[in-house]
Amino acid sequence: MEAPLLEPKPTTMVSFNSLQTWEERTSDNVEDFPPVHGFKDARFLFVQESKKLWSIATPIAFNILCFYGINSTTQIFVGHLGNLQLSAAAIGLSVISNFSFGFLLGMGSALETLCGQAFGAGQVEMLGVYMQRSWIILLASAVILCPIYLFATPILKLLGQEEQIADAAGKFTIEIIPQMFSLAINFPTQKFLQAQSKVSVLAYLAFAALVMHIGLLALFIYVFHWGLAGAAFAYDISSWVLALGQVVYIFGWCKDGWKGFSWSAFNDMWAFVKLSLASAVMLCLEVWYMMVLVVLTGHLGDAEINVGSLSICMNINGWEGVFFIGINAAISVRVSNELGSGHPRAAKYSVIIVVLQSLLIVTMVLNSIQPVISGVAIGGGWQALVAYINLGCYYIFGLPLGFVLGYWVKWGVEGIWAGMLCGTALQTLILLYIVWRTNWEDEAAQAAKRVRLWGGQEMQVSQDSETVRLWKGNEETSVL
Repeated sequence: MEAPLLEPKPTTMVSFNSLQTWEERTSDNVEDFPPVHGFKDARFLFVQESKKLWSIATPIAFNILCFYGINSTTQIFVGHLGNLQLSAAAIGLSVISNFSFGFLLGMGSALETLCGQAFGAGQVEMLGVYMQRSWIILLASAVILCPIYLFATPILKLLGQEEQIADAAGKFTIEIIPQMFSLAINFPTQKFLQAQSKVSVLAYLAFAALVMHIGLLALFIYVFHWGLAGAAFAYDISSWVLALGQVVYIFGWCKDGWKGFSWSAFNDMWAFVKLSLASAVMLCLEVWYMMVLVVLTGHLGDAEINVGSLSICMNINGWEGVFFIGINAAISVRVSNELGSGHPRAAKYSVIIVVLQSLLIVTMVLNSIQPVISGVAIGGGWQALVAYINLGCYYIFGLPLGFVLGYWVKWGVEGIWAGMLCGTALQTLILLYIVWRTNWEDEAAQAAKRVRLWGGQEMQVSQDSETVRLWKGNEETSVL
């Protein structure tokens, strides 16, 4: 994926002709936003853009809240079975399941760039093809990831986990393999709906799945007395109900984007895989960061208590951050749609407003800004660059610092957590600087080029004495 094009921002500003002019130019999404000059213009822009952002972010945040609630309630119910069962579920969900979750989510996140920009460019019919292509790739990826689940016990023992915890966690992870395959269907359908701002259905389905999951947990654990296995079965069933519910909605109520199964889904498969891998590396470095923290904590004294305590902290942190992950998805939709429509200024204003709103909640600055800027990166297609930033901030800086504080300075779990926070802070500062220096006009041009190439169309651009023709079909490029 392309890195953002950086250059000093121009300082010339032009005021609106009138409020009516602004409304006319933004209501039909045909023209880009006019420049902002003065408090009145900024206030009107803030209100209008906030409405768009929150209309997308609120249902997505609730959807993620319920999705995350399925994980959390599983650990809550399992916690009543004992420390060993809680540690086994925490390891299974936070390490093994998170490994596949991060990879599949990253592979599916390529759709946030392609579907969002294609929808903004008016190529709605391509969304269904992209989704099918992503299904194929993610299902194949899930098959490749199966050995990690099947051999979780020896892997965990090799990483130094206590034998009793490793055995229980290994058995639990084998039982949640069906849940991993549900993610291969769930993630692409989510991105398909998010790109079109059809997000309310995601919230309704997730809430229904959460309510059903709680009922299944109570039934399997307390009535049938299936213990940890019952929690795993409930986890599998709820995850598949959620995924299939989204598929049914797309087949029945998304006729513009879904035109039925198509052999076109198999075209350009390798190029799509490379694009998905760039997204996967970016998000995996974030998600796996927490997984490594759990593994490090397992080497401390009283492993059962420390791992259980860290899982509780991660659950609390996750609940706190869920709201801003919703903003992550919303800003990704806004940026990709506006860039696909050729509206660079609208994309820039969306970023500015969402960052300002995130800063209003001072106690959550790090947890709010980081996912928001990551959403900007996905919407703009900068995944490869952000992957390098994540690698440096998390694994070269944050993890070693956490290891030093946790083991050498003897801070234990607190030291490992402090290292994580420092890595997140550094990543946030770097991403903010990149967004500040981004040339959004050039980003819009890159988005237009990307949409035409992936849409299978011929693009011809004439500028002065040069003519550039790109043919996607025969992958031939000529510059005259």
